[in-house]
Amino acid sequence: MFSIHARRMSLEDRLYPLLSLYERLPDGLKRALGWTYRCLPTGVRLGARFSEFRKLAADVESWDFARIEEFQTRHLRQTLIQAGNFCPFYQRRFAAAGFQPELLRGPDDLAKCPFTTKADLQQNLKEMTSSSVPAKSLLYITTGGSTGVPVGFHLQKGVSRPKEQAFLEAQWRRAGFTDGARLAVIRGHVTTDKATGRIATYDATRDWLMLSSYHLTEERLPEYLEALERFRPDILHAYPSAALQLAEFLERSGQSWRLPLRCLLAGSERLTLPQKRLLERVFGCRVFRWYGHSERVVLAAEGRASELFHFWPTYGYVEFGDADPDGFREVIGTSFHNLAMPLVRYRTGDYVRLANPTRDGNLEFPWPAVSEIAGRDQEFLVSRTGRRISLTAFNMHDAIFDGLYAVQFFQAEPGIAEFRYVPSPAFQGSQLDAIQAGIARKLGDDFVVTLREVRDTEKTSRGKHRWLVSPLTAPPPATAAPDSSATP
Repeated sequence: MFSIHARRMSLEDRLYPLLSLYERLPDGLKRALGWTYRCLPTGVRLGARFSEFRKLAADVESWDFARIEEFQTRHLRQTLIQAGNFCPFYQRRFAAAGFQPELLRGPDDLAKCPFTTKADLQQNLKEMTSSSVPAKSLLYITTGGSTGVPVGFHLQKGVSRPKEQAFLEAQWRRAGFTDGARLAVIRGHVTTDKATGRIATYDATRDWLMLSSYHLTEERLPEYLEALERFRPDILHAYPSAALQLAEFLERSGQSWRLPLRCLLAGSERLTLPQKRLLERVFGCRVFRWYGHSERVVLAAEGRASELFHFWPTYGYVEFGDADPDGFREVIGTSFHNLAMPLVRYRTGDYVRLANPTRDGNLEFPWPAVSEIAGRDQEFLVSRTGRRISLTAFNMHDAIFDGLYAVQFFQAEPGIAEFRYVPSPAFQGSQLDAIQAGIARKLGDDFVVTLREVRDTEKTSRGKHRWLVSPLTAPPPATAAPDSSATP
C-alpha cells in the first residue's frame, strides 16, 4: 500500500517541507528554480490524480440528477466504510448509533448516521485518522476557520492538494481563469515583519505577484498600485477587505484603475452584494465569490451567470440543518476522497440561506444552492502605524495553537492587543513562547501583544466564537450578507 501512495504523491507535496528553505534563497536563484519547476508537466507538479479531479469537475456540470446521486451514494459508502473499518472513533460512534455503513443504499440513509463536530476533531485526532493510510501520506493542517476555535486534522498527500486545485481552477474558469494566467495575490502573504518593509515578492513557481496583506496603510497604498501596474496581472486574487481598501483609496483620491482584468477572485471573507458592485465598478471586471474551508469537506461557488453559491456534488456531500428564526441553516458535510481522515456529517458552524427559485431565479446547476452564507466577518486588528490586519490573513496552518480549545483577540487601542486563549488539559505552558513569537511574526513590529488565559471567549448570538472583540472595528451583523470562505 505504501508504494501506491508514494507513487501518487505530487512533487508539490514532496517539496512542501522545503518551502521555508526556498523562501530564504536569493531572489535570482528562486526565480531560476521557480521557472524550472513551472516548466514541469502538471501531472508531475500536482500529482497523478490532478487530471482525474480536473475531469471530474468539468464533467459534473453536464450530469443529470440520477448520475449525481449514483456518484454520491458510491463515494458516501466508500467514506463511511473507510471510517468504520479503520478509524476507532467512528467504530464506536457507529456502533452506539446502530449504524452500518455497508447497508447505505442512498444519500437519504445518511440521516441515520451520527454527526461530527470540531470538538471531536480537537479531542480525537489520532482515533479519527485512518490506520490504513501510511503516516508519510498524512498532511497535518490546523485552522481557526470562521470561529476562532483551533482545529487540527489530516489531509491526504497526493489527493487533497490536487483535488483542491482542480476544483478551484474549475470554478475560477467561470470568471475567466485559464492555465498560465498571471495572478496578483493579496491573501495573507508575509513579505516582512517590519512596518516599513517591502510590500511584494515574486512567486516564480507560479508566475504570481505576492503582495503583503499587512501593509495596506493610506501612505503605502500607492506602492501597491505601482507594483500592480508594473506586473500587469491578468487576475487579481485578494481578500475582499484588501480589494475594498484599494478600491476605496482609488475613489477617494480621484484615480481610476488602469489595468484590464479578466476577473477579481474574492474568497475567504464575506463580501456583501453592495461591496461586490463597488469592486466591479472600480476594477471594471467580474468579482467572483466562493465558499469553502480548510477541512475541505464541501465547496460552493458562484455560477457562470448566477451569483448563487452552488455546492459541488462531486467534491463532498452537503446537508443543511434546521432553519433558525432568520431562515439560516447550518452547513453539514461529509468528505469524499480523503481517506486519511474521513469527516462524516461534519458540523461546520457556518450558516446559509437556501436559494429560493421563486425569489432568486432558476438554479444554474441541479445542485444544492444558497443565496447567503453567514460566516467570517471582515475583522481587523489595527496597528500603531494604522495598518489594518485581517484576521483571515492571520489564520495559522501549523501546530502553534495545538492544545488550545479557543483563541480570541481583544483590542481597545491601536497597536495594543490581548490574545486570549482557553487551554485544554494537554496544553503545556512551554508553548507560550512559540505562540508569542508566531503572533509577533504575523503582526509586525508596530504591535504589542499580551497573552492571557481565560475560561471562555466571547461568542456571537449564534454561539460561535469570535476571532476579535474590538470597538475599533466592530463586525457587521452575523446574518447580514454572503460569505466567500476560502481553502488555503
